[in-house]
Amino acid sequence: MKTKLPNVGTTIFTTMSQLAQQYGALNLSQGFPSFDAAPELINLVDVYLRRGFNQYAPMTGVSPLREILAEKTEQISGLSYHPEREITITSGATEALFAAISAVVRAGDEVIVFEPAYDSYVPAIELNGGIPVFVSLQAPDFEVNWSEVSEKITDRTRLMIINTPHNPTGQVWTRQDLDQLATLVKDREIYLIADEVYEHITFDGIAHVSVARHPDLFDRTFVCSSFGKTFHVTGWKVGYCLAPAALSAEFRKIHQYLTFSTVTPIQYALAEYLKQPDHYLSVTRFYEEKRDFFLNNLEGSAFRWKPSQGTFFQSLSYQGLSEEGDAELAIRLTRDYGIASIPTSVFYQNRNDQKLLRFCFAKDRDILEQAAERLLKIQW
Repeated sequence: MKTKLPNVGTTIFTTMSQLAQQYGALNLSQGFPSFDAAPELINLVDVYLRRGFNQYAPMTGVSPLREILAEKTEQISGLSYHPEREITITSGATEALFAAISAVVRAGDEVIVFEPAYDSYVPAIELNGGIPVFVSLQAPDFEVNWSEVSEKITDRTRLMIINTPHNPTGQVWTRQDLDQLATLVKDREIYLIADEVYEHITFDGIAHVSVARHPDLFDRTFVCSSFGKTFHVTGWKVGYCLAPAALSAEFRKIHQYLTFSTVTPIQYALAEYLKQPDHYLSVTRFYEEKRDFFLNNLEGSAFRWKPSQGTFFQSLSYQGLSEEGDAELAIRLTRDYGIASIPTSVFYQNRNDQKLLRFCFAKDRDILEQAAERLLKIQW
């Protein structure tokens, strides 16, 4: 059988997690917490399970969840989305991203992807006949070169995918970035997908600014997000898409044939849990403390770093310490030092090796302390 995705194999996340298990290593590679969700949230799921909320949810999501999301979005971002027409609950943000890409990309369309990029973007583009066009962000700042973006836009450009806060670099887009973006897409039929799953995880007083908050970008933007990262429940796979009615209508045409609906009792539990804003507003402080604890314990190591502005990932540079490729080093550290990470070159289509490893700090303090101790022992 001829494959539709010849360049896709086993993901680096699976590979590194398997190696971590094989060598009994601390797994700071894949992005999931080592701790559980709040007991209150778990209890709410149990409540709705026992109340019999166990049949299909509506295709667009249960009304209480869409309504509270509308309220939350308006309170935080000042953006108004109609809960019936413009908010859709999905089975994770990855499904939302796929549905949004499928809704607008046609055969031969070009899609601008900022790399390093989350690994689901390009396969979804290619499965829809699109052509990925890459704009590479470079260490240490990973700021967007807007002149390069302008050069990459053609008459065939149909879509841009934006990820802020950015996985894997932790960079957060600014209002100035959105102004530049708005200038470039003005008077062009270019749609935007904003992957904002880390919207509540930013640090050092840096605010997340949703792409849709720019008045000239709202009408063309699908905002895709998730509850998994915010509430430490990545395994629940509950996400959502916010988009103007015309875009949501096209989005739902795809969504209804992907998963149709998302697990019902969890939707009701999330709807009730979201009524208390501190449940998501406190996440910023929670993860900033973990980032700082990890980095403070790394003081004195040979690694260099720029503190992550957001997400729960921290990149460490070994530039000048070793000529090893980042994938080779990641394997060696897992095997010889018992700590698994992700080589950032895998997030680039040409495997751009900038001597960086990505570590997930969504872990308990004892794991972060042990990880730092092991990193301090590395022989270069």
